Amino acid sequence: MRLERILVAEAEGEPMEPRETVEAVEGGLAGDRYCTGRGYYSPFDVCEVTFVQAEALAEIRETTGIDLTDGRHRRNLVVRGGDVHDLLECRFRLGAATFEGTRPRPPCRHVEDVAGEAGVADALGDGRGGICARVIDPGELRVGEEVRDVEPTADFEGLVERIRDRAGR
Repeated sequence: MRLERILVAEAEGEPMEPRETVEAVEGGLAGDRYCTGRGYYSPFDVCEVTFVQAEALAEIRETTGIDLTDGRHRRNLVVRGGDVHDLLECRFRLGAATFEGTRPRPPCRHVEDVAGEAGVADALGDGRGGICARVIDPGELRVGEEVRDVEPTADFEGLVERIRDRAGR
């Protein structure tokens, strides 16, 4: 996966602004609404950083006619190649920062209100809404950088062993 676009908004409802670089800091992206506590869902349902696939946005445009490439999807980092869901329960590097994929980010009706277009929330459904991630190690990100060093955070072998122990095997 390659970072195609960086977007931040200073406060809830403000347009997403493109950047060529951004600092991933403790709590999110420097200057972004959720990092500063000025997001719509602050402090109740915060994703530090959101990732969405460029291919999902293209599919939305092709199937619905809704063009979200201007940032109305309200996600921070647009990546191309691979599947962002493969980053869930993994630590990975992007630029000088390390992230952990924490959960899917389904759309909400608020995204539709901010986008000003009916159908946006539904268009971002079916797994096209991206994922949430948290910043593990701060660092600078630049458009064009590759996601690398993807490592699962779950101890799958340990989990299987614990299940077997509980089952008496």
